[in-house]
Amino acid sequence: MTQTVGSRALSSPRELTRVADRSSFIYLERCIVHRDANAITAEDAEGTTHIPAATIGTLLLGPGTRITHQAMSVLGECGAAVAWVGENAVRYYAGGRALTRSSALAEAQAVAWANQRTRLDVARAMYRLRFPDEDPSGLTRRGLLGREGDRVKDCYRKNSERTGVRWRKRQYVPGDFTAGDTVNQAITAAAQCMYGITHAVVAALGCSPALGFVHSGHELSFVLDVADLYKTEIGIPLAFDIAAESDEDPGPRTRRALRDRIHQLGLLDRCVTDIKSLLLPSGTQASEITVADSDIDRVSLQSDHDQLLPSGTNYGDEAGW
Repeated sequence: MTQTVGSRALSSPRELTRVADRSSFIYLERCIVHRDANAITAEDAEGTTHIPAATIGTLLLGPGTRITHQAMSVLGECGAAVAWVGENAVRYYAGGRALTRSSALAEAQAVAWANQRTRLDVARAMYRLRFPDEDPSGLTRRGLLGREGDRVKDCYRKNSERTGVRWRKRQYVPGDFTAGDTVNQAITAAAQCMYGITHAVVAALGCSPALGFVHSGHELSFVLDVADLYKTEIGIPLAFDIAAESDEDPGPRTRRALRDRIHQLGLLDRCVTDIKSLLLPSGTQASEITVADSDIDRVSLQSDHDQLLPSGTNYGDEAGW
């Protein structure tokens, strides 16, 4: 495609909120990443490639990459997540700003998380999204964990039978990607990529990555929750397919195959829809949450009885203040 990327107009907040239209992730290595207007450039021995920043969901920076302050600035403005990754494994380190100008979805998440009953309701809803053939109503948290463990084990077994790839057990050693066999390396690469992608969506929607409903105690608890929604449907089957093809370079091959699969399934759009359906009260319309239909930041002040008052006003003369 021939295009003068530097001539692109600055994207409005309304355009930036279209997370679903973005590339799920772009992987770069052994290059210098810089900025040219509203694009980032990747310069290596073969030349310079322009990438419109607003089209990136997650930018994965592999070994040998250097990135300038200006490039990080435009990525932050566009809400693109950025991760520095190793030679074989993928790990998420940093992210950009939210794409939405509203805190409504983050507040809905906090309200659901703060109450033990609603927190369990969301955990059950997550299980229902993963395994629609089962009804988790009435299951305790321990029951959900046990049922999820059984389903994941069954997923490993079925995909082993489907592909002919021998399966022993899940083996992952933090910091040592090659400790596992080929299929375990592929599962790890797929999982870590999904963490980066879902972190980008969570951040773009303005949600808190830390307030999880299944996972807890980690800065990325909610990211892990969301990524797991697609583990048995996408990540594990794809990893077994990669292992069945060859033992060579399972990490890079898994990333490329996962990127294609995500595009085919329209996963980013689905991920946005799933998060909203999990967090919003029943009957709430998505349009009530997506306040980025204006280029103006909307800031309100909280008052009594859930009343919101316009900011920028001095209420010192009001009776009772």
